[in-house]
Amino acid sequence: MTSSKKPDKYYLILEGALKVFAENGFHKSQVSRIAKEAGVADGTIYLYFKKKEDILTSLFQEKLGELVEKLHNGLNDRMTAREALYKVCEIHFSELEGNIHLAFLTQIELRQSDLELRKEIGLALKRYIIFIENILERGKSDGSFRSDIDVKLVRLLIFGGMDEVVTSWLISGQKYSLTAQVGPTINFFIKGIES
Repeated sequence: MTSSKKPDKYYLILEGALKVFAENGFHKSQVSRIAKEAGVADGTIYLYFKKKEDILTSLFQEKLGELVEKLHNGLNDRMTAREALYKVCEIHFSELEGNIHLAFLTQIELRQSDLELRKEIGLALKRYIIFIENILERGKSDGSFRSDIDVKLVRLLIFGGMDEVVTSWLISGQKYSLTAQVGPTINFFIKGIES
């Protein structure tokens, strides 16, 4: 999972919670159901998490951390900024297409969480947004992207665009390939920011 030295039960609980939250919704999910799915006693959950909200924020931190790690591993310095953006979208879509529970959690449950919870999750998301920002800055520096683009705005537009494509895919019942949408998604943005 990650390189941190957290106990196996911690990760079992998170994986159990991912499935339970995705299938039942965060608010309808019971800690006892998460414990059953994780194969641990109810009380074990409270050794790692104070409350259900802590499980959700930890889940986002871990999963987004894994995604950022995959982005770091999937990109290299030889890639152009355009290729790097394409790769970010490809990894994003393939990860969510390959983990439907994570897709439901990120696209549906996150939007139904209370403001405090969304703020916590937003902090975990910041690393991902900055990753996109760095690619845009590189493209501006090497002249492949227009020098007048507002990097902070464009990073949000790109992330928001990918987010909307995933949400539409989920709502449609996953009737088509999400990864087949990578090219059209990134090409839409590239046309607006290329030099």
